[in-house]
Amino acid sequence: MILAADVAGYSRLMERDEEDTHERLQKLLRDVIRPAVGSHRGRIFKTAGDGLFVEFASAIEAVRCAVDLQRAIAERNEGVALDRRLAFRIGINLGDVLSDQEDLFGDCVNVAARLESMTEPGGVFISHSVYDHVDRKLPLRFDDQGDCTLKNIARPIRVYKVCWDEKPQVDSATPLELPQLASIAVLPFVTSSNDREQEYFAEGLAEDLITDLSKVKGLLVIAAHSSLAYKDRSIDLRRIAAQLGVRYLVEGSVRRAQTRTRINTQLIDATHGNCLWAERFDRDLADIFALQDEVVSKVVAALAGTLPAARPAPSHRTTNLQAYDLFVRGRALATQSLRETRLARPLLSRAIEIDPEFAGAHAWLAMSHHFDALYYESETVEHRAFARVAAERAVEIDSENADAHIVLGYLRAYEGEFEAGIAQFEHGLRLNPNHAEGWSLLADLRVFQGRATEAVESAENAFRLNPSPPGDYYSFLGWAQYAARRYQEAVATLRQPQAGGPGSKRNLAAALARLGLIDEARATACDFLSEFPNFSAAQWGSTQPFVDDNDRQHFIEGYAMADLPK
Repeated sequence: MILAADVAGYSRLMERDEEDTHERLQKLLRDVIRPAVGSHRGRIFKTAGDGLFVEFASAIEAVRCAVDLQRAIAERNEGVALDRRLAFRIGINLGDVLSDQEDLFGDCVNVAARLESMTEPGGVFISHSVYDHVDRKLPLRFDDQGDCTLKNIARPIRVYKVCWDEKPQVDSATPLELPQLASIAVLPFVTSSNDREQEYFAEGLAEDLITDLSKVKGLLVIAAHSSLAYKDRSIDLRRIAAQLGVRYLVEGSVRRAQTRTRINTQLIDATHGNCLWAERFDRDLADIFALQDEVVSKVVAALAGTLPAARPAPSHRTTNLQAYDLFVRGRALATQSLRETRLARPLLSRAIEIDPEFAGAHAWLAMSHHFDALYYESETVEHRAFARVAAERAVEIDSENADAHIVLGYLRAYEGEFEAGIAQFEHGLRLNPNHAEGWSLLADLRVFQGRATEAVESAENAFRLNPSPPGDYYSFLGWAQYAARRYQEAVATLRQPQAGGPGSKRNLAAALARLGLIDEARATACDFLSEFPNFSAAQWGSTQPFVDDNDRQHFIEGYAMADLPK
């Protein structure tokens, strides 16, 4: 029985403060992990930087140990700033192992490591072999994740998520209600090698198809963040469709070799499991851009009965393959952590140097600076200026680029051109009504307009388009719920462990205070101030573009009730 564990985001933590991170990890190993492993009769047989492998004789003891560890680590993280928390991911597998002195290796160890890499921070995944030994023997819930294809593991592995929280949880596998309009998700395209460049190319192709389909009238399209999360997971298509709340799925494979590319793709009606359309394309690599348009056209044609009047929107792409390769790599980095967001910019800038008329690269360069301005305090003014220049250039090149209009409209609203900015932002959403990030940001702007109920609706629409969203979606929804005086809902949203962004704890403190939970509000406020010690409610309020000052005061008063500095 092998347990594999490592620290999520360890490289980012080390980059921020190497000495502090190392000391805290060693203390955690000494005070929590080693004692827990010993009490459950386990043996740590390998450590490597931020990770460790543990051998157990009993599946029950291995799972108990994993849950005890995650509970203890979660308790220690209370009161620690989000960007300093040490959160472990754990995978457990049962099977034969080979030994070499004190070390163990083999397929069982490899599978445990792959399971660990799949789970979320603070979570535990187990294989079916472990599940068979612990089901109904522990006071835990095991959520079936389906058969998953693990990297470099030949056979699919059935995976279960271990759930131990006594509080009621929303089951991520609960089917979403199908919308009235046609609904579709593009799944990750499979590659035939472990070459990262091939993976970038396949991910870029899938994301471009999502973008193009998102512009088709009458079609609900799931955002890339949720649909591409199924990468390396072999799950029944009907189950995926139920989790995403869609009727149709696009899936396929990509193989790129020298100057040729082969793409196999098909359109599935997941309600019946029927294949509506399938085709294989063997083309020169230089034809990839025309090929993307052709695939979208054929998907729309296959849905003619559901979308009788739909036509693919015209696309504006680069025709330079080198610029495109740089672009897809940069886009993949742009929405990740601060470090990766900044790493994206040289790639996007290089793509623009190669093709100055590449509107998508200009738009995503604007997005990268915009994310820095939105979520990080340093150099906010500079990032907004860079974002605005890039977004204006993207709109100038391609007036149909929704990303550019949304970023530019948001910036204009924050910079004093509120009505014009809102109009431009809404134009971007008309160009791409499936822009989940756009709907989430619109919730922010609706709060400033004093239209709190619509703000909540916008945020909820973002969740529908992106059922497994990044943390800022929770932040914007909680902000909108607070503005709408729905404090209980705001607390439930902002207490979610995924909730991220500077405003989450600040607004949670205010909502708790409004409910009379003053001690918890003050504790949350202290936690917020540990991250933002220079916060002033009045100074914050002076930078926010509220149309009605009463709405501004509603937030400032809530912060004061939680003892945040005026």
